Amino acid sequence: MAKEKPNMNVVFVGHVDAGKSTIVGQLMFQSGAVSEQEMAKLRAEAEKHGKQGFEFAYIMDKIRESRERGVTIDLSYKKIMTQKWQITIIDAPGHRDFVKNMITGASQADSAFLVIAAPAGVQPQTTEHLWLLRTMGVKNLCVAINKMDAVDYKEEKYNQVKEDVGKLLKGVGVNPDQTTFIACSGLKGENITKKSDKMPWYKGPTILEQFDLFPAPELPTDLPMRMPVQDVYEITGIGTVPVGKIETGVMKQGMKVKVLPGRTGKGIEGEVKTIEMHHESLPQADAGDNVGINIRGVGKKDIARGDVVCDAAKPIPVVEEFEATITVINHPTVLAKGYTPVFHVHTAQVPCQFVELIAKINPATGEVIQENPDFLKNGDSARVKIKPQGNLCLETNKDNPYMSRFAVRDAGATVAAGMCTAIIKQK
Repeated sequence: MAKEKPNMNVVFVGHVDAGKSTIVGQLMFQSGAVSEQEMAKLRAEAEKHGKQGFEFAYIMDKIRESRERGVTIDLSYKKIMTQKWQITIIDAPGHRDFVKNMITGASQADSAFLVIAAPAGVQPQTTEHLWLLRTMGVKNLCVAINKMDAVDYKEEKYNQVKEDVGKLLKGVGVNPDQTTFIACSGLKGENITKKSDKMPWYKGPTILEQFDLFPAPELPTDLPMRMPVQDVYEITGIGTVPVGKIETGVMKQGMKVKVLPGRTGKGIEGEVKTIEMHHESLPQADAGDNVGINIRGVGKKDIARGDVVCDAAKPIPVVEEFEATITVINHPTVLAKGYTPVFHVHTAQVPCQFVELIAKINPATGEVIQENPDFLKNGDSARVKIKPQGNLCLETNKDNPYMSRFAVRDAGATVAAGMCTAIIKQK
């Protein structure tokens, strides 16, 4: 069966209590993706736990739990059909501990909704979320100002939050005047799939309409095939099934592939036997598709999260040293030479050492402000030299921007984000 509508991956990002899951749950329900009976069950469960109104969030939580149990391949992603797209929703948990999931979530998204609760407004983490989305190359952003019911649907409150978020957007190089802001209430279902009569002053789109206003994803099908592995399942009757999003290129049945770095760093070769998406077997899948695949010659112990399945004819480099441009977002003190935090690159997590701070630069122009600085502090952008302390697959921004970006994390916080500009040594 052919894909009827093109796929677009949309991530919902926001602070822990901003109400992302409720918006997504409400979308699923109002668009008919979740049945009335299922909803009634969740509502009863929510009331039993004394959490009225949590039933919509439960929709996403149920999905997340079943995903942790590995029940089926694509349950963490929910589908919604709009006029133009088959939307795959990625719900990125908002809490500090979850930022790393969000990094892999955001790196898979074409577009994003940043959800801000109207009563709380901008939170410390909002800036971090914006930086991550920018660094991860998510260009299309919409801001949903949620929980408008809690501020009596007042336009003044909406405008205040809009102005505060606008300042942050400018700070990460996004023009607030060209960004859509939506006034909504996930809990009450206002401006989710249908226009609300509670906010006559609001003239913009609903959340559902906004999906179709996002520009079409530019699919990098002309680049070599790369599929970072998100999870590996064992499925009865099929065997080992690595799951992930094809970042670039086209994957075909029968294609010769190489899994890198694999356990040895040398990789392992195989052949794509089957490709499955949303429970349908496909002869090929393109950049942007979330798929589960089975590779002839590759078993459970040969492949893990963080590996990259690539075209055997054009394998991804495993790097010994690389140069990068980074921005320091949130370091408790200062970042100096010798620092060895964990780098999150596509779905891999590898400790890497800063071996040289080459130059501090102006992020807007790229011009050098200071050669060989002794340290970097929050807000600084710089060119640096990095040495992975393990096997790491990476490409330069010029060769493949989708496989060049990374986030730097330490002690539960995102310290910096950046992209690889040059590979100094290949393994």
